[in-house]
Amino acid sequence: MSINNINNGLSSNPQLDNQRATQQASNAKTSGAQPQSAEDSVSLTQSAQHLHSMQNKALEAPVNQEKVEQLRNSILNGEYRINPEALANKIAKMESEIFGL
Repeated sequence: MSINNINNGLSSNPQLDNQRATQQASNAKTSGAQPQSAEDSVSLTQSAQHLHSMQNKALEAPVNQEKVEQLRNSILNGEYRINPEALANKIAKMESEIFGL
């Protein structure tokens, strides 16, 4: 069985790829052709826009550095304990606020 069209004709040799790119660039210069610029556009869903807005608000929120240092030290020292039930309740509450459940 033969395998044809491996990598869709793409080379796995970076040196050869670089030579081809240089040659194409010089051909474009000598022929006087201007590279055409493509215009791309993106549209975000309302959910993505909402998520982006929430991320920006989180970045702007004040941070209690003293509390962060206390938590960091207790984690590093192995003294930080997690209450699984309280954590599960907070996750459920957050999901109901986000998704309106």
